[in-house]
Amino acid sequence: MFAQLTAGLDFQATALSLRSERQRVIASNIANSDTPGYAARDINFKEAMAAATGHGGTTLPLAVSAAAAAAPGHIPIPGNRNGIGGTPAELGYTVQTQPAMDNNSVDLDRERANFVDNAVRYESTLRFINGYSRTILSAIQGQ
Repeated sequence: MFAQLTAGLDFQATALSLRSERQRVIASNIANSDTPGYAARDINFKEAMAAATGHGGTTLPLAVSAAAAAAPGHIPIPGNRNGIGGTPAELGYTVQTQPAMDNNSVDLDRERANFVDNAVRYESTLRFINGYSRTILSAIQGQ
């Protein structure tokens, strides 16, 4: 019975962890926007959630996309596993849209948009968890 009550929270907690990790990766990309040769990284949230919750997934749980993972120049960095949601995580490389002379693949406009989008989704996940907790608490108290 208790497991059924907390199942929704387990899913949202995993989503919150993934959103937090993605925010860290995006912030790292923005911080390294002027670093020559820096390759921007990102997390595919949909595939990461599927891998973390055990609902399918691919061999690259956090790759950017199937197209980017299959690109001839894509080489995974060994040892870059950080265990999000109990699943080993592999960051993928973002697809470069505007090549730079110094081989930096960070597109600041895209990174800022991703940062804001992820922040809004993080906040909505927190609000859902708070609302769910309040609902359970009021049910327990009989209100």
